[in-house]
Amino acid sequence: MTTELPTGLTPEIVAWFAANIAGATAPFQFEMIAGGHSNLTFGVTDANGKRYVLRRPPLGHMLASAHDMGREYKIIAALSKSNVPVAPALGFCTDPAVSEAPFYVMDFVEGHIIREPETAAQVFTVEARRHASESLVDTMAAIHAANLVDVGLDTLGKHEGYIERQLKRWYGQWNAQKTRDLPAVDRVHDELLKRIPPQGPATLVHGDYRLDNCMMSSSGDVVAVLDWEICTLGDPLADLGLLMVYWTGPGDEPSAWAGQSTTIEGFYNRADLATRYAQVSGRDVSHIDFYVAFAFWKLTCILEGVYARYLGGALGERSAEELEPFNQQVLAAAANAEKILDSLK
Repeated sequence: MTTELPTGLTPEIVAWFAANIAGATAPFQFEMIAGGHSNLTFGVTDANGKRYVLRRPPLGHMLASAHDMGREYKIIAALSKSNVPVAPALGFCTDPAVSEAPFYVMDFVEGHIIREPETAAQVFTVEARRHASESLVDTMAAIHAANLVDVGLDTLGKHEGYIERQLKRWYGQWNAQKTRDLPAVDRVHDELLKRIPPQGPATLVHGDYRLDNCMMSSSGDVVAVLDWEICTLGDPLADLGLLMVYWTGPGDEPSAWAGQSTTIEGFYNRADLATRYAQVSGRDVSHIDFYVAFAFWKLTCILEGVYARYLGGALGERSAEELEPFNQQVLAAAANAEKILDSLK
């Protein structure tokens, strides 16, 4: 931690913080918690040791509809009135005299972010891993059960046609950013478009729900869901499909997703996640293979965008050999999408 401001913050933010965040006392110390191609997250500690979190968009240009700080702030503020665990929202700033990009501040929540099996083994007992699997699914079901009118999010997005809208959005991104032709992406897109299951009533859809986007207690409870930047309204089963793509349990075949923290004893397998969700939510998951195929296809499009930015120098100068693992993730995700979709024919 340092009194020097990390890249992305301005000296004016210090005065704004003291004037607008109740109880915050200068001087403040700032540290970057997470950066890269997603929103930038900073830890802030005041003179009394009180901790906060500040979020702002990434440096540079991104998706026009992504990284909307006001929208993300609105969501976590609204969900504080629900059963969904979120960090308390404390303040939002759009003043260009304070910062060139909007930002918001939330309370700091104690917990762990699990990104690798070594951390999972250190933080969780075998029983806590089982409980973490259940809590993750139960919390996702709570997101989908939030009453949109009661929390004031019924106008967050369109209610119908979620998968169609997602296919259009991400196919557009693929074609705008692709580094090569990959016929599997086109074939899967066209086949998915033909096979969309009927959508039930719209719910909140987190859009990037996975273990490392949640703050966890040592006992395995989700204490805060993070990264609401692409949350919208739509088909809740899309969240379940994506969770199953991100997740590799002890008995599962490896996923195309590189970050596998759930392969050790105690964690659920993918099929267990789907069964638990069906039990808790009461929803029919018989079409889950479609949603998993869609999630692999969406992941292909997302990873290609990241790969394209890295090729363009977002990580600085890197050799083709150094970037090849990113390319392999794109190819593996596309192959998985095609394989699952073919099995449905």
